[in-house]
Amino acid sequence: MGKQSGVSLTGLIITLALLGFFAIMAAKLMPAYIEYYTVKKMLATMEQSGQTQGTVRDIRRAYDTRNAIEDVKGVKGEDLEITKEGGETVLTATWSTKVPLVSNASACLDFVVTTAK
Repeated sequence: MGKQSGVSLTGLIITLALLGFFAIMAAKLMPAYIEYYTVKKMLATMEQSGQTQGTVRDIRRAYDTRNAIEDVKGVKGEDLEITKEGGETVLTATWSTKVPLVSNASACLDFVVTTAK
C-alpha cells in the first residue's frame, strides 16, 4: 500500500484559524488605509487643479469643500500644514489613527501625506 499524503484535520484547522485571523486584522485596518489614500488623492487633485495657489485660507477652504464630499474624519482643513518651498506651495497632512484590534490590543497607525516632490 502506498504512503498517504494530504492535509490532516489539525493542519487544516490551524491554517483556517490563521487565515481567519489575518482576514479580520485586514478588515479592521482597511478603513484607516482607505482614508490615507483618500487624503492623498484629494491633495494630488488640489495640486493638479491649481487650488494650491491661493491664500492659506483659500487652500483650507478648498480642502474642506472636497472633504465634505469624501468625508475624511482624521484630517480637517485646519490640520493641513501649508508651506512654500522653492516657490511651490507644499501641503502636508499628518495624523495618527488608533484601531482597536482584540480586547485591549490596538494598532496605532501614523500617516503623512505631502505634495512635495
